[in-house]
Formats: sequence, structure tokens, C-alpha cells
Amino acid sequence: MVPMSSKPRVALVLAAALTLAGCSAISPSGPNAAGPVKGPLTVVASFYPLEYITQRIGGDRVRLTSLTKPGAEPHDLELSPQDVASVSGADLVVYLRGFQPSVDAAVSAEASGKAFDASTKANLDLTYTPIEAGKQVAEAAGSTDPHFWLDPTRLRAVAAALATRMEQVDPAARATFAANEASLSKDLTALDAQYRAGLAHCANKDLITSHNAFGYLAQRYHLRQVGITGLTPDAEPNARELADVTNFVRTHHVTTIYYETLVSPAIADTVARETGARTEVLDPIEGLNKLSQGRDYLAIMRANLANLRSGQGCS
Repeated sequence: MVPMSSKPRVALVLAAALTLAGCSAISPSGPNAAGPVKGPLTVVASFYPLEYITQRIGGDRVRLTSLTKPGAEPHDLELSPQDVASVSGADLVVYLRGFQPSVDAAVSAEASGKAFDASTKANLDLTYTPIEAGKQVAEAAGSTDPHFWLDPTRLRAVAAALATRMEQVDPAARATFAANEASLSKDLTALDAQYRAGLAHCANKDLITSHNAFGYLAQRYHLRQVGITGLTPDAEPNARELADVTNFVRTHHVTTIYYETLVSPAIADTVARETGARTEVLDPIEGLNKLSQGRDYLAIMRANLANLRSGQGCS
């Protein structure tokens, strides 16, 4: 949902972008018009996991721009007029509807006919469920969990659909896109197998994270996520929520609290200090920065697996 206070800013950015893009943004002969692609396909991706699969599929047949810059937290992205102009002028915009409100608004105004929405193939069937008195409260379930890419099989399904869409936009590159997607699918299938084997026998199935981003990973590999905060990583838990999680950690003999690289580890440190647990990185891979434990999605996912095996006592 877009906070009420942010709607005027979105409108102002879109209006400014129309000025930058010129009248061609609404003209039949402008960048929104259908027609053969000349040269590399110009693609805008909204944040890193979608950027990753687009680059893997497109290779040198795409000219790719990410709206979320390295090191930035994608949940609260605000687009500049130049960003919206890039959306308007792209051959294809790859985004996740509902994840970044400013991107949703730009796509609706500037690229509704040339956008690929990953949510249509990601099967977003999880919601955030809060914890009270150390127990999950199903009737209080709220927002849809968008972090599908932490389940490699869901990312594989989205990549297959994206390849088909890219082939429709640039039929001349169909063979390249198909071959690249097949290679990516093979890598994601192997990654899934590594996770299934690596997490098959773990001493503790309770996954305590500072950010409720790992629901799809936990579902796929038979873990139970217990998040200290909600779906937004910089949310501040109140004293009762911290006490509930602390009680859960002690009761279930949890030894590791996981934090991520794009936000402060202070909350995870607090729970660890109160319970005698240790802390470890578990990266939601929403973006890359200098602290990332790998240079791309596959490498970071493998680093996450190693940290999970250590933290959950897997044999």
C-alpha cells in the first residue's frame, strides 16, 4: 500500500517525468508504441533479483538498468523524474506489483502495456503472521509476503515466464533468450537440490530472523520462520514483541539469530544478548552491497545455505 503522505510525491514525480520524456510518452509514435526492436532490448528492472534473472536471460541482447541502486533498501524506493523517464522509454519493465509503490505508480502511468509483473508467476501465497506470547497468531495474518526469490523454484518459474515475454518483445533474439533461460533453470534446479540436501537433517527447525523475509525459503525446506519484525526490514518491534521472541528463543533452545546486510543488526543483537544466542548473516538478497557474501544471487544463496547449516545444526 502507498502511504497517504507519499501519493502527492508520486504524482509530482510522474508529472516531472512526463516533461522529461516529452509528448512522445503519450504519442502513438513514441516509446510506448509497439514495433520491432532495433539493437539491444532496453529493459528496466525494479530491484536486484529481477535484475539478476533479466541479465542471465538477456545476456548481451539487453541493455539493462535497475531502479534500485546497489546498497539501497528496495522497500522504500522513491523514483526520481529520471527514473520514471527510464520506465517510460524502456522496451520492457520487469517489476513485482505490490512490493515498491512508486514503481507500481510509474508502471501504471507510463508502461502498463510493456511491463512484466513477476507476481503473476511467483505464486505469492504467504502472509506475515505476528507472534504473541511466543505463538504465531493465524487470525492476525496481514500483508502478503513478496520475497518469493528465496525459493529457487519460484524464481525459476518467474524466469521461464520472463523469457517468454522477452521473446515476444524481441523475436529475433528468441534462440538466445531460450538458451540462456535453460542455463539459468539448470542452475536454479541445482541450487534447490543443494538446499534440500543441506537442510534435510537439522537439529533445530526454528528460524529466527530480524526481518520476516524468509517465509518461502522456510516453507520449501521445512523450516519454521519466526521473525522479530514484519515484512519491512527497518520496522521497530515494541517491547512486548521483543519479549515474545526472546521467550520463544529460550523455550525452543534456539542458538542463532539471523540478521541481514542492508539494515542494522541492532535488533538481532538485542535478542541474542538477552538469550545467549549468537548472530549470523542471512541475506534476503534484495540488493547487493560491500557486505554481501557473494557477487551474485547464486553465490549469496550458497553462502546463506552454509550459514543456515551452521546455525541450525544441520548434519
